[in-house]
Amino acid sequence: MKTIYDVQQLLKRYGTFIYTGDRLGDLELMDMELTELYKWGFIDGKDYTIAKLLIRNQLSQIEKEIRGKT
Repeated sequence: MKTIYDVQQLLKRYGTFIYTGDRLGDLELMDMELTELYKWGFIDGKDYTIAKLLIRNQLSQIEKEIRGKT
């Protein structure tokens, strides 16, 4: 797993399709869904950790962009 797209594909394997039109909201929903899948034992620790790091990195980039616009 290397990109947010890969995280989306992982979630799709479990029937989760997330698209709200709001990138920040999408990432937050993906983060919550990953936590639930991990908690229930559907995904292993390695996939969970990598996906969480990818999402946090993307969230950080969006926050930097938002701060740059103000």
